[in-house]
Amino acid sequence: MHAIPTRHRQHAAVLGAALALLGLCLGSFLIGPYPVAPGTVVAVVLHQFGFGERFWPAAQEMVVLEVRGPRIAAALLVGGALAAAGATYQNLFRNPLVSPGVLGVSAGAGFGAALGLLLGASGVAVQGLAFTFGLLATALAVWLGRSLDRTALLTLVVAGLVVSAFFQALISLLKVVADPLNQLPSITFWLLGGLHRMNAQTLLGALLPIGGAGLLLFALRWQVHALAAGEDEARALGIDVPRLRILLIVAATLMTAACVSIAGIVGWVGLLVPHLVRMAVGPSFARVLPLSTLAGAAFLLAVDNLARGAGSSEIPLGILTALIGAPLFALVLARARQQWF
Repeated sequence: MHAIPTRHRQHAAVLGAALALLGLCLGSFLIGPYPVAPGTVVAVVLHQFGFGERFWPAAQEMVVLEVRGPRIAAALLVGGALAAAGATYQNLFRNPLVSPGVLGVSAGAGFGAALGLLLGASGVAVQGLAFTFGLLATALAVWLGRSLDRTALLTLVVAGLVVSAFFQALISLLKVVADPLNQLPSITFWLLGGLHRMNAQTLLGALLPIGGAGLLLFALRWQVHALAAGEDEARALGIDVPRLRILLIVAATLMTAACVSIAGIVGWVGLLVPHLVRMAVGPSFARVLPLSTLAGAAFLLAVDNLARGAGSSEIPLGILTALIGAPLFALVLARARQQWF
C-alpha cells in the first residue's frame, strides 16, 4: 500500500528537478557579455521547428544556437554523464568513495588528448584519441585485475590505481618533451577542463556513446539495486553477476571517456553528486540514477556559469569543480553518521 505513494514521490522529485534544471538553463543565457532573455531563447528554439514569427536580431540567434547553446548542452551532457557513471561505480563497488576515474579512464583519455596535441592533430582527432585511450586504460585495468584475482573487487580498484598512475606518468613525460611555448600550454589548459570548444559536431560525437550507455544503465537499474544487497542475493534472483559487472563497467567507461574527450578532466562531479543524492533519497539505484543525472547536469552548468562569468578571463572548469567540490565533500563526510550501503 505504500509503494504507490513512494513511486509518486519519486516521480515528483524527478519532475521537480527537471523543471529546476530547465529554469537554470534559461537563466544561463543571461550570463555573459551578450545576455539573451529567456523568452527570446524559447522563441528562437521554437522557430527552428517552424513555430512563431522572428522578432530578434541575428546576433541573438547566433548566440543561442552556435555559441552559448552548445556550451550549455555540453555542460548538461557532461555533468549528467559523470554523475551517472559515478553512481554506477559506487553501487558496483559498494563504496561511496569511488569516482568515475577509478579504473584509469580519465588518465588514459588525458594521455590520448595530450598525445594528439603533441602531434598537432585536429580537434576531432584529439577527441578520438582521448576516447580511445580512455577505453584502452580501463580495459587494461580490468585485464590486470582479473589476472590477479577474478572475483575480488578490491583487486580491480588497485589495478585501476596502477593503470591511472602509469598514464599520469606518461602525461608528465609528454609535458617534458612538448614545446614549452606552443604545445605545453595547450596540453596543460586542455587537461584542466573546459567547455569552450563546443560545437554541434563535438556534441553529437559524445552524445552517441553517452546516450547508448545511459539507456543501458537505465535498463539495468533494478539489477544494480539488487547487486548492492550482495552477490548471493543477486544470484538468488537469477542475475548473472560477472556479466552484469562487465556491462556496468563498459557503460560507465563509455560515458566517462566521452566526457573527458570533449571537456578534459573534470573532477568531483561523479564523486560528490551521487553522495548528495543518496543522502537525500536513499541507496536505491533506481532513484539515485535519474536524480544523480539531473543533479550532476545542474551542478556542472552552475559551475560553468561561474567559470565564464566570474571575471574577464575564463577559469578552467576542473579548477572550479575542485575548489567547490573538495570543501563540500569534506562537509558531507563530516556530517555522515551511517553507512550508505
